Amino acid sequence: MTEFNLTITNETGRLDQVLAQQDFQLSRTQIKSLVKDGLITVNGGLKKISYAVNPGDQIQIQVPDTKPLTLAAENIPLDIIYEDDDVIVLNKPQGMVVHPSAGHRDHTLVNALLYHAKLAPAAEPFRPGIVHRIDKDTSGLLMVAKTALARESLERQLRDKVNKREYLAIVHGNFTEAKGKITAPIARSKVDRKKQAVDPNGRAAITHFFVEKQFAGFSLVKCVLETGRTHQIRVHMQYIKHPVAGDPIYAPKKTLAGNGQFLHAQTLGFYHPRTNKWLEFSVEPPKIFQEMLKKLANGDV
Repeated sequence: MTEFNLTITNETGRLDQVLAQQDFQLSRTQIKSLVKDGLITVNGGLKKISYAVNPGDQIQIQVPDTKPLTLAAENIPLDIIYEDDDVIVLNKPQGMVVHPSAGHRDHTLVNALLYHAKLAPAAEPFRPGIVHRIDKDTSGLLMVAKTALARESLERQLRDKVNKREYLAIVHGNFTEAKGKITAPIARSKVDRKKQAVDPNGRAAITHFFVEKQFAGFSLVKCVLETGRTHQIRVHMQYIKHPVAGDPIYAPKKTLAGNGQFLHAQTLGFYHPRTNKWLEFSVEPPKIFQEMLKKLANGDV
């Protein structure tokens, strides 16, 4: 059991909101669960998550120890676009998490990859072979390292911004410009720790966008990453008032129905770590994405 203690000084708001803004790495969902289980007390007594904190309140939080993560190979089908002795390029389906974490202990892409091949070890033990990631509900291309040589090369290319990563997104609203460049640093949200936000003190983030098609109230854009921050395209498009449609976190409630954000990693290019030959791959968006584009074109949304 891990214990945290907090004395309220000038923080204001609901109990769950105030605790989520602290450095305890607890989400509001986790806080709600801890309150329900009687593991959060205020001045020695139990309170509801809606309790408004007051200066001087003494808050004690007890977090049960979690079971250690295990990394097991699982026979899950993979859509492999290219593979050799050093690298794998695959098309990740929407809904699949890339690597195990406390909230997703199995059935991840890494579990599937371990069944298929030997992967390059990583400093983070639950990310073998993974040099970059895309969100659970984003589909599309990922490159995976099978050897230490490949990991070093692919990570260096990401740092040096020499590889190619292009996404398709259906976003809210229409544009007057044909293209644009978003330069806005990103950091973890101070309000909701599960979200990212544009923050002047955040890490540099640059996204280029190109308007492909426009429909009634929505647009199809191509987004090209210059950097690769967590939720970068989703945060940047929301920042310019064109959130990705279907996004459960950054889009408005009245959005396109689907299985999460309509965001697809369509094109991936990099220099082969052993031959230095340029490799480039593209895959079409999943069926649900293509069907939504048809509906928008026909005015059926």
